[in-house]
Amino acid sequence: MKYPVISVVTICYNSVNTLEETIKSVVEQKYPYIDYVIIDGGSTDGTLDIIEQYKEHLGYFCSEPDKGISDAFNKGIFHAKGDLIVIINSDDILLPNALEVVAKFYEPDVDVYRGNVIIRNKDTGFTGRDIPSMKFPLMPFFVNVDHQGTFVTAAAYRRWGGYDLKFRYMMDHDFLTRAYQGGARFKYIPADLAEFRLGGVSVAPISAKRYDIEHIVLNNGGGRWLAKFCYFYFWAFDCVKRLIICIFGIDMLKRMHYAKTNKG
Repeated sequence: MKYPVISVVTICYNSVNTLEETIKSVVEQKYPYIDYVIIDGGSTDGTLDIIEQYKEHLGYFCSEPDKGISDAFNKGIFHAKGDLIVIINSDDILLPNALEVVAKFYEPDVDVYRGNVIIRNKDTGFTGRDIPSMKFPLMPFFVNVDHQGTFVTAAAYRRWGGYDLKFRYMMDHDFLTRAYQGGARFKYIPADLAEFRLGGVSVAPISAKRYDIEHIVLNNGGGRWLAKFCYFYFWAFDCVKRLIICIFGIDMLKRMHYAKTNKG
């Protein structure tokens, strides 16, 4: 069996409070074939001092201004040397032995591997398990993206391209839709691979995501009216979610969406 080299890409910007835990979750993996890439957006808060402590573990590192999250993702992918590439942002972590588990499921003709992601709200203590979607239809309803548990082959990125710089929030959803619609082969890994901490761009208002929502449809062959209907659906669904949060609290909403874990 050929064991794949797995590249882990971490993008960060002024992440002094969270980055070290992310780095440790990668460098403490027992899997021997790791290529670790860190792309920093020009931090000024002490983030670079943390990275300096772990430079011996890095295959590539740069710190410079970028054009947003998609640009940083693409830089990391360009410099990654692995057969598989996973993106673990600076406030998320790889779970122990995740890379070993992924390697056991490796097949040369699979393009995208998808494993479970643990969702954590550090403010309330809530944890849930997100089971990743394996199909990405043109209308992106009820789709779990979970890029933290998504391992994409370097060949798949070459074939279907990287992340669209015009997307500010849902660039991972757009890529997976593009790959799925293009015939990529997906494989599910029945294991918890990463932990995602709620916050950041994931909690941006739905109005800010309008371009992304509509262009997931438009970029994959859908018409303008279909794209507008898709945005209206997301807007209405977001109103319902906000009502639930107002009445019952955010953890109730998360319990309705995510599967239970042993911790909560």
